[in-house]
Amino acid sequence: MDHRYHINVFWSAEDSCWIADVPDLRPCSAHGRTPIEAMEEAQVAIDLWLEVAQETGLPIPEPRYRPAIYAVRAA
Repeated sequence: MDHRYHINVFWSAEDSCWIADVPDLRPCSAHGRTPIEAMEEAQVAIDLWLEVAQETGLPIPEPRYRPAIYAVRAA
């Protein structure tokens, strides 16, 4: 599927792996031994999340999350 959901990737010392979290799709996350592997697994998780939402009639949110570094400050 083609989607544009933001994915946060970070190291989890507690889990000893990379975590890929999708803020717009709660709860949707994945993990991997490398950041790239975590991202790839997150893509699979997103596709599955969207598939289940469609099958069960749950609303599918528009991609909205953007990290604070992209926030525009009003003048």
